[in-house]
Amino acid sequence: MYTIYTDGGCSGNPGPGGWGFVLLKDSVLIVEKSGGEKLTTNNKMELTAVIEALTFLKENGIAEAEVYTDSQYVKNGITSWIHSWKRNGWRTAGKGEVKNREYWVVLDSLNSQLGISWNWVKGHAGIMWNERVDELTQIEIAKFR
Repeated sequence: MYTIYTDGGCSGNPGPGGWGFVLLKDSVLIVEKSGGEKLTTNNKMELTAVIEALTFLKENGIAEAEVYTDSQYVKNGITSWIHSWKRNGWRTAGKGEVKNREYWVVLDSLNSQLGISWNWVKGHAGIMWNERVDELTQIEIAKFR
């Protein structure tokens, strides 16, 4: 069984941002990756983290994984809200444009090609791998300060 933890964040919103993910197989670390941008938003970095993780899975022939994120935005967006957004022509219930649509389109495509189980975890709650991806995110943010 493969498990992924993801995180993304910014210093200021918008501001310098970072993202990170770890991939585990049977609770053993396989890979960790991270990156960042000079000027971005928290939500874009949260989305980038899961997009990068799922892209890694696909490129390496891994078809199924459990994803853990501390972002309700990501978890609820991909498991619930996206269905309405697509049905409504990428409009929110309030008829506005869906923010970060380009990220959601990519994430939706990857999600539909893989067997992903989406899970939310509380951030900064001492969960080892969630803390590690937060560290990766903070290291990336620091590179732009």
